[in-house]
Amino acid sequence: MVTFDDFVKLDIRVGRILEAKDFEKAKKPAYQLQVDFGDVIGIKKSSAQITEQYTPEELVGKLVLAVVNFPPRQIANFVSEVLVLGTYSQGGVVLIIPDKEVKVGDRLG
Repeated sequence: MVTFDDFVKLDIRVGRILEAKDFEKAKKPAYQLQVDFGDVIGIKKSSAQITEQYTPEELVGKLVLAVVNFPPRQIANFVSEVLVLGTYSQGGVVLIIPDKEVKVGDRLG
């Protein structure tokens, strides 16, 4: 069982997607994302299997929530630095997004 202390170890922040492109070398369909988390964390890369619900064009500018304190993960020829969060749905992964405009870098609390 996960404790509250385990949960608070996760650093979940708001980021804005700056770039999204097809990740051709991924085993499963995915995008390579560049996400801006503000001055403290900066721009980070992520691999996201969200191709069933989103096009690269509609992702650019979107606010997302991501775990920013996992260790980097090598996926094919790409290093994913953060885990963008979403829910598994019948039509594919749906991103978890703020319902209002908030500042990049804001922490989930």
